[in-house]
Amino acid sequence: MTDLRRATEADIPACAAVASDWIDETGWMPRIHSREELEGHIRSAFSDREIWVIGQPAQAYMSVDPEAGHIGALYCRERGQGWGKAFLDKAKEGRDSLSLDTHVPNDAAQRFYAREGFVETGRRMPVPPELVMEMRMEWKR
Repeated sequence: MTDLRRATEADIPACAAVASDWIDETGWMPRIHSREELEGHIRSAFSDREIWVIGQPAQAYMSVDPEAGHIGALYCRERGQGWGKAFLDKAKEGRDSLSLDTHVPNDAAQRFYAREGFVETGRRMPVPPELVMEMRMEWKR
């Protein structure tokens, strides 16, 4: 199941659940925002972002700032399904470059993004209340 579709507002709770569950399953990621707060963040950005989902209810989602060419979120319930690649292929359509931030401890994500042509361009401490060091990665056609 890799059928991507644009998210509707009805998908927002499921997207928040995917991200929230990832936080719960990731030992190095502290819980800073509740599921409800995550839902609020997604809802507040909804009109300014391209949000794509896979599944009904959503099992994976990606949020892209179309003006900045920045991937703000990419979360999948299951790895190895081809969902992340499908999302990145969609994000690359019609663009010459993309950027994203990933957490420094997230080696698996970094390997995946590198396979998809992204390269590290810097590291930074996140804006509080976030706590985990972030790595900027960029892709150019």
